Amino acid sequence: MLPILEIIRLEDSEDGVFGVLKINKKVFCVTLELPDRLNAQNISCIPAQQYICKRFDSSRYGKTWQATNVPGRCGVLFHSGNIVDHTWGCILLGEYFGKLQGDRAILNSGKTFKRFIEKLDKYSQLHLTIKDCY
Repeated sequence: MLPILEIIRLEDSEDGVFGVLKINKKVFCVTLELPDRLNAQNISCIPAQQYICKRFDSSRYGKTWQATNVPGRCGVLFHSGNIVDHTWGCILLGEYFGKLQGDRAILNSGKTFKRFIEKLDKYSQLHLTIKDCY
């Protein structure tokens, strides 16, 4: 059975879209995406809906996952990063919310992303649902 990922978005502001990621109904980490700007590539989060994620080898981030079937978009990856400027239209993963040099952020991202990749290593495909709850 495919793992079920769910991102529950809690807040949308100019600081970014902050949420939590659940894997098989258990909270795994926090997320950060770009603010909602109607799905415009590289400046917006993706629409809240269902996606299939597939393994992807990124030249920048290494082994990761890519959300497929995103309307009008490609290259939407899960990766590490701390502030909204690190997202580039992708989904950042971190251990907890905080501040980094005065900016709202998610922290301990590198280790959290590594745990995410290790936890899902045996799969080739994932089901992702994104819900807006703000």
